[in-house]
Amino acid sequence: MDSAVVIAVLAFVAIGGAGIALTGGKNQPATANKRVKAVAGAKAVDRRKQATEIAALKRRQSTAEALKELSNNEKQSRKRRFSVKGQLAQAGLANVSPAMFWMGSAAAGVVLGIAGLIIQAGASNPLFMYLAGAMGFFVGFLGLPRWVLGMQVAGRQKKFSNQLADAIDIIVRGVKSGLPLNQCLRIIAAESPEPLRAEFQALVDSSAMGVPLDQSMQRMYDRMPLPEVNFFSIVLVIQQKTGGNLSESLGNLSSVLRARKLMKEKVKALSSEAKASAMIIGSLPIVVMCMVYFTRPTYIMILFNEPVGNLILLGAACMMSMGIFVMNKMVNFKF
Repeated sequence: MDSAVVIAVLAFVAIGGAGIALTGGKNQPATANKRVKAVAGAKAVDRRKQATEIAALKRRQSTAEALKELSNNEKQSRKRRFSVKGQLAQAGLANVSPAMFWMGSAAAGVVLGIAGLIIQAGASNPLFMYLAGAMGFFVGFLGLPRWVLGMQVAGRQKKFSNQLADAIDIIVRGVKSGLPLNQCLRIIAAESPEPLRAEFQALVDSSAMGVPLDQSMQRMYDRMPLPEVNFFSIVLVIQQKTGGNLSESLGNLSSVLRARKLMKEKVKALSSEAKASAMIIGSLPIVVMCMVYFTRPTYIMILFNEPVGNLILLGAACMMSMGIFVMNKMVNFKF
């Protein structure tokens, strides 16, 4: 009886073990496949993540290299921009050579020098006559031509900066509609007013001749050294080397340029009172001197006929120049 029970228990255990073994054997390949798939999927995810990180790293490196190259080019072109040739190009006088500019400056210096000699011809001390002639020559040779050229450069740069945001909007709309960048640049060169037309036409001509975009933009920045042009150049060059959404980048740049323009107008409005006060204070001595000359000329002519009076005028001119320079620096805000 006991042996029969033991045999029955052993048979039951054997049958159960066989069933478990058979069931585990059937599920083992499926479980193994699931584990293999899970490991393969994890490896694929890791590979995709690694590839994404490598692409982002390469893009950051390309962006850093592009920015470094633009910075080096800006430092190298700084000397060219402040030369006479660079100033003439910025003023839109590319047809005028530096030799012609210096010849005109020399002619203006000779004329002003002769005028100074004639004005001081009746002075008791010949030294004052020669001094007046030398001052007239240096003013005509170095001061007046450079001042006129600087005024032309400033006016041209102001017009260009006011028009650049509209040109960028044209590029944004063209890129969104499917036009290539070169076609958008040609549209700006054909339909924009001066000086935007001339600068973008030079950019289009350079691209047509096979000049790389970064070099063409660097030449534009040499002719028009404005922060806005530098921003525009950085966006185009980085987008060309690293890729990205050009329309979105240029749209953001257009918004930034318009905000900068609005800020400039606000600063100009807030500082207009100080500028008016500086102009009145600076012109008041000259106005008073002219009024005294027309009312009592003998009273004021002592300053021009006597050596001591000439020294007083020279000292007053130096102090007035220093005062006007200081007031100009106080009311002009650079940002």
